[in-house]
Amino acid sequence: MARSHPTWQAAELREAASRFVSPPDIAPHCAGAAVDVTLIDHLGRELDMGTSIYAPSEKPDDACYINAADLTARASTNRALLSYVLSSAGVTNYGTWWHWSYGDWYWALRTQQPAALYGPVDMP
Repeated sequence: MARSHPTWQAAELREAASRFVSPPDIAPHCAGAAVDVTLIDHLGRELDMGTSIYAPSEKPDDACYINAADLTARASTNRALLSYVLSSAGVTNYGTWWHWSYGDWYWALRTQQPAALYGPVDMP
């Protein structure tokens, strides 16, 4: 991102990166606290979610966000199903429809927990 925006300050780069991955200094994927999830059919084909799981979240129409407007009825239904199942299991959505976490700082914030279960560890 820094190469694409060489004039941006560190805080601007961090904020932009955090819009579609999560703050780089607290990487929940690396801690095992987050996964990217999609729905597939019995043949292994991704169902219509409105965008691919690999789509960049900085699309002009914001279609990657969980509550995006202007989705097809099928994509809305599939996202609602994914959201219902994962939310019912206590997993929290980060913003993009595919990113879900449990036990990280964002999960703690969204579920009003006193602290995250996972986080960075300073090694001696």
